[in-house]
Amino acid sequence: MATGYRRRRVSRPCCGARARHVGDLRRARLLVTQGPELDRRVLRASQETLAGDISLIASEFLAGFQAIQQIDRPAVSIFGSARVLEGTPTYESARETGRAFAEAGFAVVTGGGPGVMEAANRGCQEAGGLSVGFNIELPHEQGLNAWCDIGLTFRHFYARKVMFVKAAEGFVIFPGGFGTQDELWEALTLIQTRKIGNFPVVVFDSDYWGELLDWMRKEMLDDKLISPEDLDLLFLTDDSREVVELVVSRYEVRLAEGSA
Repeated sequence: MATGYRRRRVSRPCCGARARHVGDLRRARLLVTQGPELDRRVLRASQETLAGDISLIASEFLAGFQAIQQIDRPAVSIFGSARVLEGTPTYESARETGRAFAEAGFAVVTGGGPGVMEAANRGCQEAGGLSVGFNIELPHEQGLNAWCDIGLTFRHFYARKVMFVKAAEGFVIFPGGFGTQDELWEALTLIQTRKIGNFPVVVFDSDYWGELLDWMRKEMLDDKLISPEDLDLLFLTDDSREVVELVVSRYEVRLAEGSA
């Protein structure tokens, strides 16, 4: 067993917008966007056009904050690959995790896409929970999945990532690619630098994440590029129920301390 981080291994795997109504709180909204050229224009904008572009970005933040106001219970953000297929162990584990959080009274927030995101939203909704998707407009991926009660599609990654943090009492991260890694490292950086409170960051699937965490200990920690306590920000497990117990218990502590 590797040391230097909290590794938990068990044998059981486990502002115009368009709205569609699925119930009282159940609705999905698509932000009006201007296509990929807006991103490129913002990066090379002159002073004359910058103010208008910034107002468009601000409208995404406003729409996101309004969506978060509809979440009437504690929530967890769940991340993972859009390429994971239904029926695979990762998909079914994410589905079970979403279901378990719903049964614990938590809303589930994901990136709203297919794969792991769909699985977590699906499990949550199947259990009668509140399922939220903050999708991103991309040229090569599907839109909002069918299992979101509250949904919003963003143009900009940075506005969307703020919503994941603002809405959540913890992050749960399944196997994924560059986007999933980005969400993991940003969460750790924000907690390490105390830009946000210290909430649990759980990585699921020791076969997938174990070598990365061993590398962090061997290379980053041994070279004194991070501190020993930085590795304590991460929890590793293969058990959906343990994920829920960890996030819920930490939330209850924060609630008792008045910091939730």
